[in-house]
Amino acid sequence: MSIKTGHSLASDPRQAVLEMHQAIAQPETALVIFFCSSDYDLDVLAAEINTRFAGIPVIGTTTAGEIGPAGYRAGSLVGVSFSVASCTPVIGHITGLSRVGEAAVQADVWAMRRQVQDEAGSSFALLLLDGLCGREEPIAHACQAALGNIPLVGGSAGDNQHFVATAVFADGAFRQDSAVLVILTTQLPFKVFRSHHFAGTAEPLVVTEADAAHRIVREINGWPAAQAYAQAIGVPVESLSAAHFAAAPLVVRINGNDYVRSIRQLNPDGSLTLYCAIERGVVLRVAKSLDFMQVRRALFDDLRRSVGTPGLVLGMDCVHCQLEAQTLDEKAAIEQLFLGNRVVGFSSYGEQFMGIHVNQTLTGVVIGEAG
Repeated sequence: MSIKTGHSLASDPRQAVLEMHQAIAQPETALVIFFCSSDYDLDVLAAEINTRFAGIPVIGTTTAGEIGPAGYRAGSLVGVSFSVASCTPVIGHITGLSRVGEAAVQADVWAMRRQVQDEAGSSFALLLLDGLCGREEPIAHACQAALGNIPLVGGSAGDNQHFVATAVFADGAFRQDSAVLVILTTQLPFKVFRSHHFAGTAEPLVVTEADAAHRIVREINGWPAAQAYAQAIGVPVESLSAAHFAAAPLVVRINGNDYVRSIRQLNPDGSLTLYCAIERGVVLRVAKSLDFMQVRRALFDDLRRSVGTPGLVLGMDCVHCQLEAQTLDEKAAIEQLFLGNRVVGFSSYGEQFMGIHVNQTLTGVVIGEAG
């Protein structure tokens, strides 16, 4: 089998890696990608992965929830392996996200691009990066600029909503302030995708004061940000919660399309911290939710029309989508949809699609079965 998936619910990191290895080990493995709970002892997990998958390229990330053959989970380890017959990977590790310039990132990615064997098939790129670095926008933009016509999808690492430390796994260790990029070339049919279920309302919310470096909105339309947002969604400011942020995110319009800018938290001073970059003068709008399940079902119907029965869907699903699914009592339905379409992935702190960083979105790539 060219693509194999596995999911362990074991809390012990050694047992979890053993179970994942038993599920996905195959001869001539070209690449392993995994997604893991940040609750594991990551040093032990890394050592066990390096032992079990010695000599095999492995990348991964910590999460705010895992998605795999065991369902929509937390506190677990999920992985996928690709055989040399299914793909050819080119892997790069970007360090020092907090200070690296876009030109340096582009140079590194262009060097990776030159290694891609075009005759081996078509290519897509997967980006996994520190979800607390605050620099997803320039990193994703630089990667896509260097990749050219190779489409990029990705996700920001999570830490179960503790917002303390997130990490990616590259070069045999979990690393902060880092990103890992893999270009996969395959002869299998595939399609990258982006899906969200929101549409912006008419009322403009203009950011009149912001701390761009820390993604904090201090004022909207001249009012304290939380007060203006609460008024826009029709609730008392003192009742604002994560459920409100998930149900009524903010959107910004780019080239005629709405992109979600989710609120991460309400701060004691009445400001709002976002998951995405923000600056003074940006025009936001409160988003109106469309039918969550209808949009998701339509997405997978379209993906099946494009590539046939999925052999694998690598999916990065915003943690706010998970929260919304719980609030709407649709988590079980989403889980069944994921299981029926062989989704392996994680709940993320942000998503990347074609060089744009977004929130409250499902991004990924569907790979069809071999003909």
